[in-house]
Amino acid sequence: MAEEKLSKLEKIKDSSNFLVGSIPQELEDDSANFSKDNAQLLKFHGIYQQTDRDTRKSNKSSGKGVDYSFMVRTALPGGLFTSEQYVLMDELCDSMGAGNMRLTTRQGIQYHHITKKNLRPLIKTLNEKLVTTFSKCGDVVRNINCCPAPFADREASEIMKWSEKLDEAVRPKTNAYMQVWVNGEKEQTETITEEPLYGATYLPRKFKIGFAFPGDNCIDVHSHDVGIVPVMEGNKLTASTILVGGGFGNSHAKKDTYPRMASPICDCKPEEMIDVVKVIITIQRDHGNRVDRAHARMKYLIDSWGLEKFKAEMDSRFGSELPAPSKIEWKTGEDHFGWYEQANGDWFYGLFVENGRIVDSDDSKLRTGIRKIVDKFSPELRFTAQQNILFCNIKKSDKDSFNALMAEHGITRTEDIPKPIKQAMACPALPTCGLALTESERALPEIIRSVDKELEKLGLKDFDIFTRMTGCPNGCARPYSAELGIVGRSVGKFNIYLGGSRENSRLNELYAEKVSDEDLVPTIAQVLGYFKESRNSEEAFGDFCARVGVEKLRNEFGISIKE
Repeated sequence: MAEEKLSKLEKIKDSSNFLVGSIPQELEDDSANFSKDNAQLLKFHGIYQQTDRDTRKSNKSSGKGVDYSFMVRTALPGGLFTSEQYVLMDELCDSMGAGNMRLTTRQGIQYHHITKKNLRPLIKTLNEKLVTTFSKCGDVVRNINCCPAPFADREASEIMKWSEKLDEAVRPKTNAYMQVWVNGEKEQTETITEEPLYGATYLPRKFKIGFAFPGDNCIDVHSHDVGIVPVMEGNKLTASTILVGGGFGNSHAKKDTYPRMASPICDCKPEEMIDVVKVIITIQRDHGNRVDRAHARMKYLIDSWGLEKFKAEMDSRFGSELPAPSKIEWKTGEDHFGWYEQANGDWFYGLFVENGRIVDSDDSKLRTGIRKIVDKFSPELRFTAQQNILFCNIKKSDKDSFNALMAEHGITRTEDIPKPIKQAMACPALPTCGLALTESERALPEIIRSVDKELEKLGLKDFDIFTRMTGCPNGCARPYSAELGIVGRSVGKFNIYLGGSRENSRLNELYAEKVSDEDLVPTIAQVLGYFKESRNSEEAFGDFCARVGVEKLRNEFGISIKE
């Protein structure tokens, strides 16, 4: 590929000295922001440079400058954190952040509204408790998702341990992170000369890996570049089924971009799994599109080549033919809400956190209550891919005290929250995300409660519907596998998608486009009424929409689309 044809970001990476760039120098100046080139490199360090879009217009009209701030993303494989690590993260959101934290779909935490001067103290302090932000953004393997529930069968499969081993194996080797944020001047002259797995320009685009457990697709494994599903014989792990080519990001303006579900491609022995994943990464490294970032995800390479050619390249690089994939069947895609017994005899509690935002409000002292729980019971915390929390290792004798502490802080028991509400999630969108076209997190609570009321009117009170909402088509909250997907199209307008499954195993389809925010719930309510009258007994909403077809649904209500 000719040098002049490479995208601008490829050139930035190539000249960055393995992700250092001139970030150390810009950290020392008095400006509130970084240069555009360094802002791109910051992503590899888990940092996004952002502006406050709520104040953008007023600042411009009054002659004020742009309000710059930074989003910092912390994560560990499988969302596994100690109580000590959580206490530190909670304390830092007051001293350096905006007084709240946000759980992510990659099982980590995001801080918003961090100032430039607080970046180094924040990251350095996190590192002291072994909490990292490194490689949680950028063109590398992101945080590795893993079903977090500590059930006996999950513990027997050791998928959490495998996710940690894989994370270590695919982590970039550059010492840029330690040099810039932790050791400072002591590391300034020490650099690496190669990245054995990634190369000098890393991957063409972000790369996501997730571990699901057989029958339980709580992490949306088909949305990943690489999905891994254990094959179990009793309580023994005998193989791993590998899926490739998932990814939901696309663009309204580019019709040749699209969401794709990962496809099963092979099985491998447990001891081969890390090497097989590395092989897949190197294929994407060497053949992924480095000219057009809109087509740089591995899904486009696979669709260009076909699965057969991709598998042949895998076999060639691995050194032998990998066996055909085992059959995968899903029973659920729900998160793990409420009380469950663990493998060790203790209990865990799955707490619903609306849109992942850990914050105190007039109605609920959620953040304070969580901190009190952590201080009193010292649980292990596991963040979920649906932006919720599992409090683990709670003694049976402490369950009543745990429940009482929640009630004391106005935290509604997850068991008492209507199902449509706790099965819904949104991305942050405005005012922090630079890609957002319209609202998401700030809009979904009212929307989903209105949908819940419509269901109640229809005699379907507390009926399960899986809803995902994003402020743009990039799909961070995974709207394209949901029974009901709501995707921002422009300011105050949304596309509606119908027909995904509760097991997160089927793409939905575009039903209506450019629906105004005031028409959103009425448009959804029409379909809900038709569903009530025409569904088969016990049929799920997404299954009904897929069976009937969105074209028939559109015809029923006179809806037309141009896409």
